[in-house]
Amino acid sequence: MTSPSPLWPFVPTARAIDVTHAQGCTLYTRDGGQILDAAGGAIVSNIGHGRPEVGAATGQAMTSMSYAVPPFLTPERTRLMERLRRAWLPPHLTRTWLASGGSEAVDAACRLAIQHFRAAGNTSRWKIVGRDISYHGTTLFTLGIAGHAARRRGFERVIPDMPLAPTPYALRSPLGRHHPDFDIAAADAFEALVLREGPETIAAFIAEPINGSSGGALMPGPRYWPRVQEICRRHGILLIVDEVMTGFGRTGKAFACGHFNIAPDILVSGKGLAGGYAPIVGLFASEDVVAPLAAHGQSLMFYTYGGHPGACAAADRVLEIMEDENLVARAAERGRALAARLEAALGQHPNVAEIRGEGLLRGIEIVRDRETLERFDERAAVTQRVIGAGLKRGVIFYAGGTGAIRDIVCLGPAFIVSDAELDRMVEALKAAIDEAVAPA
Repeated sequence: MTSPSPLWPFVPTARAIDVTHAQGCTLYTRDGGQILDAAGGAIVSNIGHGRPEVGAATGQAMTSMSYAVPPFLTPERTRLMERLRRAWLPPHLTRTWLASGGSEAVDAACRLAIQHFRAAGNTSRWKIVGRDISYHGTTLFTLGIAGHAARRRGFERVIPDMPLAPTPYALRSPLGRHHPDFDIAAADAFEALVLREGPETIAAFIAEPINGSSGGALMPGPRYWPRVQEICRRHGILLIVDEVMTGFGRTGKAFACGHFNIAPDILVSGKGLAGGYAPIVGLFASEDVVAPLAAHGQSLMFYTYGGHPGACAAADRVLEIMEDENLVARAAERGRALAARLEAALGQHPNVAEIRGEGLLRGIEIVRDRETLERFDERAAVTQRVIGAGLKRGVIFYAGGTGAIRDIVCLGPAFIVSDAELDRMVEALKAAIDEAVAPA
């Protein structure tokens, strides 16, 4: 009789990694190995692993109170709200709602946008426009507002059929590679979609300021966001900005909105909020968005574990460390150092089409032919081969892409990463790419 497979992971895999503990940017495995975490987990880690003060704050909160329903005030929630308002949030975002993960927070943001109009007596606005290269979560609704072919596959009959606007993609712009007007073209295509759908039917537009892993840190160009904001305002469409991955310092500013002067009606951000120490994501909205709900005695229904006291305590302590150690500025500086190393090692690589990103969110697009931008066949599974080759060298990278957009590798290490660790990450990445694209 064969022994049963272990209960974890849910789907058995030959590449399960058994991690016992971690410190700084290093994971330690049960067999005595070490893995340098160039991915920050799922681009989550910011202050690094093993900070005892975060554990102490979380433990104290959970010993004091195991649970309180989300609408209640607790000392931990109050302290976190005060810190967010004082040091982190754009001043116009005055209302905070907390979830345990990005998928449920984005789902709630879309629900809020529709509820905003319904509470004001407008039932015609129910569409949420997304973009064709994007990822916003794995609820059935968030799959429907995102252009992630691989994760939508097989669920087409049950996810909502929401319109998707083009994503600004300089490398592969319909106008031509790095055409100077790629950003304006994408914004104009968004407005054309709005007019086709009927502005009176659209509640919100949702997008990441800088694409996360779905597009491999695609940069939108300088004119895209000013134009998109103007279009949304003119047509009465709420703007939801998804900063689950880019927020709380990842791109070298408190939020990636700051790079483009975006003033969203609703902002969702969370991976960096507690840096992986606890599951917590914030939905932040303006008074204008919440006002119709308040006027009619409505609420935005909570999730059971939203704003858990222990998670709030962890987030408050992580943000305090970020402030005390000036880690947002460090993310910007470390990002420039990483970019310089990537350019030196891979800038002229025959299979690297582009290196892009901001701060400590960087993406590398791998191609069969650098000149024609021909992609490898999907069956070649180039990204997974790079990840596997990196692990053989003791470094883990983050897989990106959407299935249709593929062969993307991302880096998102903790903000405390050292020069020596950056050197090792880039050295391992170059060797991994060389191995992955070598003829069989």
